[in-house]
Amino acid sequence: MSFVEYGDTIKDGDTAIVFLGHESMFPVKVQHGTVTQTKYGVIRHSTDLIGKKYGSKVTCSKGGWVFILHPTPELWTMNLPHRTQILYSTDISIITMMLELKPGSIVCESGTGSGSLSHALIRTVAPTGHLYTVEFHQQRAEKAREEFREHGVEHLVTVTNQDVCKNGFGVSNIADAVFLDIPSPWEAIGHAKSALKAEGGRICSFSPCIEQVQRTCLVMEEYGFTEINTLEILLRVYNVRTISLQIPDLGKAAEDNSGTGFDSSNPSDQGSPCANLQQGTVQFKSGVPLREVVGHTGYLTFATKS
Repeated sequence: MSFVEYGDTIKDGDTAIVFLGHESMFPVKVQHGTVTQTKYGVIRHSTDLIGKKYGSKVTCSKGGWVFILHPTPELWTMNLPHRTQILYSTDISIITMMLELKPGSIVCESGTGSGSLSHALIRTVAPTGHLYTVEFHQQRAEKAREEFREHGVEHLVTVTNQDVCKNGFGVSNIADAVFLDIPSPWEAIGHAKSALKAEGGRICSFSPCIEQVQRTCLVMEEYGFTEINTLEILLRVYNVRTISLQIPDLGKAAEDNSGTGFDSSNPSDQGSPCANLQQGTVQFKSGVPLREVVGHTGYLTFATKS
């Protein structure tokens, strides 16, 4: 199993996603002789998982069932254990596009955090690219190394435990892109410029406060970065539902159905729009935004090395 290469069958030691519903799923490490408890009953790894195909429908001990999914960076973002605040797919998608990442790209990242963005970057630059990720916190760095090894991507990533603001990324003049998610990104701009290739490398800084953005942009200008711009990505989800509205009273002409060819005695006409006119309402599909909309996550500042 690898997060960048699809495997057909579930093997001992794999990380799999137990899918109970769109709003309910969780990761599980498949181990021989282990069981996993769900609200639908027990899943026995030895008999219910190992050897089965990913995507299989597995019946639990209480008679309910779940799907077992192959892990992807998107599913991992939704289900990973949170050691820090993470980036979600909305921001990750614009980051990978604006940094112009592709297979073979070299990327530097700080900090690693819970590894949400890291997995997406690795999948994007695979199979010949590489991610150099720096994490200040020792325990988080060690946990990230362990997860990358379990997920079969350790050959595509180098995890370093150090302060990027003081010691940089450990590489020079090779990166196609640099991503910063640290409290004081302006202190790492110089190291980011040193890590980027000679010309045309891209940098992105994620900051939750506009004061951080302002200070970072000033330092980017001092170091000669160009095309500096800041984006804020807001996600708005719509629910599609059927609603009923009253037909407006347009006078006698609207009441006269003689010219429409509608026959109330004909069963085939009962479901027509004219039938709804007699009832005074009409039903149609409508997209309605959620009452609670996810608000501000952070600002993304992009620039190019001149």
